[in-house]
Amino acid sequence: MSTTLAKLIELYISYLGNTKNASPNTISNYSLWLRRFLGFVGDIDVNSIHPMQIMDYRKHLIDDLHLNIKTINYHIIAIRAFLKFCIRHDIPCISPDKLEISKTPPREVHFLNDEEIEKILQAPDEREKAAKKRIRDNAIIQILYGSWLRVSELCNLKLTDIQVDSNQFSVVGKGRKLRAVFMTKSALEALQAWLAIRIWEGEYIFSGISNNQKSFAGNKPLSRNAIEDMVRHYAKLQSIDKKVTPHTLRHSFATTLIKKGADIRSVQTLLGHSTITTTQIYTHVDDKYLKGIHDLMN
Repeated sequence: MSTTLAKLIELYISYLGNTKNASPNTISNYSLWLRRFLGFVGDIDVNSIHPMQIMDYRKHLIDDLHLNIKTINYHIIAIRAFLKFCIRHDIPCISPDKLEISKTPPREVHFLNDEEIEKILQAPDEREKAAKKRIRDNAIIQILYGSWLRVSELCNLKLTDIQVDSNQFSVVGKGRKLRAVFMTKSALEALQAWLAIRIWEGEYIFSGISNNQKSFAGNKPLSRNAIEDMVRHYAKLQSIDKKVTPHTLRHSFATTLIKKGADIRSVQTLLGHSTITTTQIYTHVDDKYLKGIHDLMN
């Protein structure tokens, strides 16, 4: 069996899809990162990879491609996972543990205060004149905030995923894990209002609307970029002087619940986080909130 890098990377990418059941996004990213490494070192034997080559590669990612630390870490993690695959299949290579992951600054969470949340939730009704677009956009923003869906999950939401008279449904999230999703009353009412005027045969709940407001984009879902642009647009119209993305709305609702005393484990489950460590960042946000309250008393 050939142990050259190109052949083994091809086998590994196939393994991710066929054996690990990785998501299309994961497969696409790992393919990009590993083939980028292949392009740098050439189609060498995997056993000849040396830690110093990894250091040179890291320097290339910094100096030539100008990637940030977090993105570079993704590249290194992909190589480590690939080497673990090789070892698992008795193919000699360097230990993945020899590839170091750089420390990154603590993750910064962007969230909106109560006044800003109210502004963004009211934005479509206050700023959009076209009826169909107003009702659709209102449903999107209400659901992003009131159900904690990731934007990719919202894009892929289908009629078969929900029950119109229920505030609970299931989605397949990161890592292809199934989780329960709950909507606020406002989000459910906004969704019902949208479905009441949704008049095309496509399976996706949200799609584009033509410029003349008379037709829909059929079976094509609204893109991630379109939703991100929409949220930014409404935030700007409402004079919210912060970086506002769909994920900001998710963060904001989680932060609100933590501030109101929600159990961290429950928040973890609702967000679909694999580990409690990811969710704990919201407790730090809450600490800052509590310190602000304390400072008011001084």
